[in-house]
Amino acid sequence: MGPRAARPRLTVDGTVSPSYRGLVEQLAEDVIAFLSEGTRTGMLGYLASDGRPLVAPVWFIVDNGQVAFNTGKDTAKGRAIARDPRVVMCVDDPHPPYSFVQIQGVATISEDPQDLLDIATRTGGRYMGADRAEEFGRRNGVPGELVVRIAPTKVRNAFELTN
Repeated sequence: MGPRAARPRLTVDGTVSPSYRGLVEQLAEDVIAFLSEGTRTGMLGYLASDGRPLVAPVWFIVDNGQVAFNTGKDTAKGRAIARDPRVVMCVDDPHPPYSFVQIQGVATISEDPQDLLDIATRTGGRYMGADRAEEFGRRNGVPGELVVRIAPTKVRNAFELTN
């Protein structure tokens, strides 16, 4: 076993130190396949302004090796991620033989109109079907929304736990 990475540190202004941002782990093909299968919902963990841990369900896609989703800029998730980009997402298969993937990472946010529309449309297509993708893209890819991308820093998974 190699040396352990240092714990993430926040700078004086509350941003994640550059050394933590550099610790990116690639998503393995089996992890991407699991995350992309069906309509599994991700459970996003983040910190409230008072430090309480919170979890919220999110629809997501895998895009260029990162988990991507939309959320409102003024939602609890949007404000929390803008304040502290350290997040975790857990996605599970609740049916036997049971599996899960946990992605710890650093989130980035974008308000780019093309990116908003692209991620919202593809996410809508995944969860609501191709026939409703554009409808959801137009609804969720609008000003006031964010694209959140999670750059993985640690990935844990267990597939077919009961086999």
